[in-house]
Amino acid sequence: MKDKYLQDISDIKNMMNKSSQFISLSGLSGILAGVYALIGAYIAHELIQNNDNYIITLESDTFKYILLTAFSVLFLSVGTALLLTVNKVKKEGGTAWNSSSKRMVINFLIPLLTGGIFGLLLLRHGYYGLIAPVTLLFYGLACVNASKYTLRDVRSLGITIIILGLLATEFCGYGLEFWALGFGVCHILYGSMMHFKYDRN
Repeated sequence: MKDKYLQDISDIKNMMNKSSQFISLSGLSGILAGVYALIGAYIAHELIQNNDNYIITLESDTFKYILLTAFSVLFLSVGTALLLTVNKVKKEGGTAWNSSSKRMVINFLIPLLTGGIFGLLLLRHGYYGLIAPVTLLFYGLACVNASKYTLRDVRSLGITIIILGLLATEFCGYGLEFWALGFGVCHILYGSMMHFKYDRN
């Protein structure tokens, strides 16, 4: 009888967690986002290396190509995440856009959009060396903020990327390397962990 009560309590707890958390994130989408980021970092590195001028300005073609690369990585990452997550939810017989996913998205976007605007202001005022640290820091904060409404692994990913953002601030000349490490390698590692931990079940 005692075991039955404990099982009932466990079932109720699981139901409450499912209703308050969006647990259908695809680990594979994290892996692919990391791959896209590494490819983007490589392209940006080559663009910088092949730049004829020592300084890259907002008006230069090199900067425009780097910006295009960054937006391409973002578009592919978001698109892949949406596609794979929706497919996973359908297989589980659930709904992708519900109260839990709405809370997760809102809490993710607030720090992310703030960081994006802050990054654009830094670009406008010529603080190019702080772009990589700022994007890492605010993305990490976005992950931590959203982790309350999704898998706890997202919190660990966010904390790791925040630490990398702080290190990128200290070692300002290696922004691209830290960017590749944070958005590329970390996404692949944590995406793999989530894939084998949740998706395969």
